[in-house]
Amino acid sequence: MIDYQKILNQNMISVLKDILKKISKEGLSNNNHLYVTFITNHKKVKIPEWLKKKYPQEMTIVIQYEFYDLEVFKDYFSIVLSFNNLKTKLKIGFDSINSFADPSANFGLQLQTLINKNKEKEDNKNKNNDKLENKNNVINFSKYKKNN
Repeated sequence: MIDYQKILNQNMISVLKDILKKISKEGLSNNNHLYVTFITNHKKVKIPEWLKKKYPQEMTIVIQYEFYDLEVFKDYFSIVLSFNNLKTKLKIGFDSINSFADPSANFGLQLQTLINKNKEKEDNKNKNNDKLENKNNVINFSKYKKNN
């Protein structure tokens, strides 16, 4: 079976890697700025404990004016950002990223991460429960189908 979502995610991550590499070499131009949203409790994310407590599930960083030491690796990128004038190094695994966007370019991509998959499963479970509760209101369209 072809895992289309996995292939699509890999390609979207490649786009993000290329963007980050360009930023690390050339900096940002014009009004460009990048929002990156990621799962903070993911095994491939290394952030200080105080940030993890403040953002226990998800966090969005902005790469714009004050960022330092942006490095891009095969499975993650690292960056130093300033939080309340405290320079802090973050290591963010590409598997942990939910979305990234550059609002100034009207560009963004939403990735299918584990947290999104779990949310979908929960949503589907709720929908199925709703269907079970409302099974008397379900219309069977098979008797209205045209036979060839």
